[in-house]
Amino acid sequence: MTQKPNPLSSIKVNSPIPAHLARSVIEETLRAAILDGRIPCGAALRQQDLADLFGVSRMPVREALRQLEAQELLNVIAHKGAVVAPLVQGDAAETYALRILLEAEALRLSIPLLTADDFEQAARYIDELEIEHDYTEIGRLNRLFHMALYHRAPNRRLLKLIEEGLNEEERFLRFNLEAMGLGKLSQDDHRALLRAAEDRDIDLSVKLLEQHLNRGVEVITRYLDSAESKSRKTPK
Repeated sequence: MTQKPNPLSSIKVNSPIPAHLARSVIEETLRAAILDGRIPCGAALRQQDLADLFGVSRMPVREALRQLEAQELLNVIAHKGAVVAPLVQGDAAETYALRILLEAEALRLSIPLLTADDFEQAARYIDELEIEHDYTEIGRLNRLFHMALYHRAPNRRLLKLIEEGLNEEERFLRFNLEAMGLGKLSQDDHRALLRAAEDRDIDLSVKLLEQHLNRGVEVITRYLDSAESKSRKTPK
């Protein structure tokens, strides 16, 4: 019988982890492995396996898994434990509708508080996106650009919800961006949004953000519909 590959085999732990850093190291290590696909959707992560891998007790493992569940990267399923959450599915329109509401509010709250350093950092992310060809890195930079414009919003709960949505989109883009054919348009949108934010034009900034996200949902929905149609036509 062929043995299933162990999703944790791609994770290398080179040295003992200090006890006070265990939770954060485990969380960040697993988060990176989930986002870049080394630990695939549907993989079950068992606490004892992780404790053995990182050379720690189960307590920091349990805390790290709770953090990843809160970020919607894991689902807790009866009899299976923590399972890596699926990528964006056919409810992309609903997901983006909620994102538009949340991100527009964060942008409104954040723009008056953004600094020159914030704008410079956002511009650097765009410059990197213009020349980046690695789809894993594109997903990360896209998330960082948006958070650079939102992060001054004083509502921490709002920002947490937004980052969860961006995490989900980042994972989806990493695995599907090339097939979707997204490219220069996204950077034109980003540059226009950044200019409006620098001008402190809140109404225009929100309008441009909504247009940008709506374009995204159109492309993703079209892509998902096409993939579903091909799947139905493929002989079983």
